[in-house]
Order: sequence, then structure tokens, then C-alpha cells
Amino acid sequence: MAEPTSGTHALATQLVHAGELRPRFAGAVTLPVFQSSTFEFGAEEGHPALQYIRLSNTPNHQALHTKLAVITGAEAALVAGSGMAAISAALLGVLRAGDHLLAQRSLYGGTQGLIVDALTAVGIEHTFVDADAPESWAAHLRPTTRAFYVESVTNPLVQVADLEAVVAFARNHGLVSLIDNTFLSPVLFRPLDLGFDLELHSATKYLNGHSDIVAGVVVGRGELVEHAAHRLKHYGGSLDPHACFLLQRGLKTLELRVERQSANALALAQALEEHPAVSRVHYPGLASHPRHERARRLFRGFGGMLAFELGAGHEAADRLLETLTLPVFAPSLGGVETLVIRPAISSHAGVAPEERREQGITDDLLRVSVGIEDAADLIDDFMSALAAT
Repeated sequence: MAEPTSGTHALATQLVHAGELRPRFAGAVTLPVFQSSTFEFGAEEGHPALQYIRLSNTPNHQALHTKLAVITGAEAALVAGSGMAAISAALLGVLRAGDHLLAQRSLYGGTQGLIVDALTAVGIEHTFVDADAPESWAAHLRPTTRAFYVESVTNPLVQVADLEAVVAFARNHGLVSLIDNTFLSPVLFRPLDLGFDLELHSATKYLNGHSDIVAGVVVGRGELVEHAAHRLKHYGGSLDPHACFLLQRGLKTLELRVERQSANALALAQALEEHPAVSRVHYPGLASHPRHERARRLFRGFGGMLAFELGAGHEAADRLLETLTLPVFAPSLGGVETLVIRPAISSHAGVAPEERREQGITDDLLRVSVGIEDAADLIDDFMSALAAT
């Protein structure tokens, strides 16, 4: 049979068929795990002579790279051993000692730590800016500014920056634009189509979707992905073949999962917003969200992440966590199960209390990664827990 022209098909078809080996190895319908650290020179025509796990060029890596490039519309793709490995490789592939980075304020804590600690230690400077205030960015430019880093939706307050302005500003000033699109996935948002140069993912989350691996992804312009791959080879942040297999498997159901999670999150957000014990709900799909119209214009859906506040202090939030029965009180996100955390004692515990308050992260803020359970069951569980709080 002929190989599918997957680049011309709809996303759901690409997710299933792009990157699969043709002809199938030994007829296997599912791509096998090539559990070999190294490969014989010239063993298979059409593949690089040197295949070695640390170089991310085994058959499992190659299949993933093809699938990820197709589904994101990228020139090239790279998988890494974690989301932070992908982010580190991408930034260090773009920046050198003496360079300056513009970065969105209130980034994921791991990324912020990388910028503040690790990049500063090797002589790369940075300025955090309000990514929703494009009129302020030019004042922070330096002759050494090389890149602009943002997130499609922020953690945990699900804010939506002026992403169109970021692309335009980066182009006008010769900067490389990078975006972490973990929260939305290619199902809901395609940053490369908007004009971003590099798109990053913690594939631990939605791309894999089953809370059983840690992985990262870099996709985008070919030469920039190659720079990231060069850094990754040196730092050893490669993904092992079995994790590649699991990510390849998880991607096939990505659209089904994300659409269900988004629908569930919207229904839960609407129910929470109407509850008298909830003081505020943060979700781009609500008309009350300050950037709801922007999210409607840019995104195909609003995602599975939401946050809400009780306005009654952290004791009430902790009681709610203890009373909920379906959600798992655990970090991370994007899995098939609903997860809930209190950022002040988990993801942002290392942030000073005054800085958390400045960012709008209150002590009773709860972040929810909504899963694929029945929406009515989830809403009933939250309503019952609120009634008992």
C-alpha cells in the first residue's frame, strides 16, 4: 500500500498516520520500540549512518519528529527528555553569552528559574515584560536583545497575552519568537501559523495525555530546531525509545482528549462561576475573562485548564481539596484524569508571598486540570464539596 499523504489531511488523520513507518516493520500495525542504544552503520537505506539514542535519531525518534512536524505545520521537530530539556535546548540554541532575552512576566516556575538562574550564570541577561502591554516593550530593547519568549496561556491564571503583537514586534526588531503552547496543544492553537519561530511543549501533559512519561518538544523553523538539537546532543537530554513509543501512542488520541477536556472545563467553569461560595473563576471561555474575545479569535477552543478562588482563605480551599472525590490532588496537568492543586503550596511554593500576591495568585486559588470524565459527574462532585466546605 502507498504511504498516506498525511500533510494534506485533517489533524485527526495526521495524528494517527503521520510518521508511521512505511513499509511497516515486520507488518506491525503499531510502531515497535527499538530498544537498542546504537545501530549498525548503513543497516537501512535512507536512514542516517549513525543512529544513537543520545543523538535522537533512532527509528522511534524519527517517527515522532515526522508526526510532530506534520501536526504543527513545522519545518522540523525535536523530542527531548522533558519539557525543561526542550525549553533549555531551544533558548540555548538561540542565545549566547552577552545576549539579552525579553520574556513574559509570570512564566511557568521552571522556565522562570532557568532564565533567572541558569541563563544568568552563563552571561545571558533578561527582562521580564508585561506581554499584554506591547506599547511598553520597545523601552526594554537593547542592541543585544535576540529573542522574545511567551506562553500561549499562563499558569495558573490562564491569562492570554497579545500574541499577535509579540509576533509583529519580534519580526520588526529581528528577534526570534518562542512560545510555550503546552496548555492548548496543536488542537486548539497553531502558533507557527501565526508567525512564531519556535513552539515548545511539555509533552508530559496533553501531547501524551496519560500521566505516564516525561517528555518535551521543540518544533518550528528548521535551522532553529537544528540549533536546539545540537545543544541537546551535548547536554544529553534525549528521550528514551520506550517513552517515544508512549508519546507516539498518546498523540493518536490527542484531538479526542483535548476536545472532551475543553468541553468539560467550560461546563465546570460555568457551574463554578454561578456558585455563591466561589468569588472568581479564571477561564478564557467565560465572557468574564478579560481576554475572552482575544481567545475566541486566536484559539479553536479554550482548553482544559481553569482556576478559581473561594475568597474565604486557604483553610476553606484545603477543606475543599479534602472533600473532593473524583479529582486527584496532584501536580502536572493534561492527563485523562482531573487533577487539582493549590499553587501557593505546590507550583508556586518557591515564589515569595508578596510576589505571588502581585501576580494575583491568592492563597485560596485552586488550579484544575480537567480530565475526560463525565462532565455531570465532575460538576456534581465540585458542587457537593463546595456545599460541605
